[in-house]
Amino acid sequence: MLVIRFFRTGKRNQPSFKLVVTEKTNPTRGGRFLEEVGFYNPVTKEKVVKPERVKHWLSVGAKPSPSAHNFLIRHKVIEGKKLPIHQKKVT
Repeated sequence: MLVIRFFRTGKRNQPSFKLVVTEKTNPTRGGRFLEEVGFYNPVTKEKVVKPERVKHWLSVGAKPSPSAHNFLIRHKVIEGKKLPIHQKKVT
């Protein structure tokens, strides 16, 4: 199954993330990916998204991870409601 998710790169305490299309079984760090469809640097707030490629992969059947889904909604690539990423424990 194909998934669109973040791929962490950068040095320690200086993260940057690639938005990639990969197989779900590949490791999240250091694994191979099919295509890079975006980029996000939280330190400098730099963002790049290729909306036509994201829409292509979604039409083929790739599913975005919750973080990638919210990122794509925030940048108006896809429409819908944001997903809860971190749910609080009920005690």
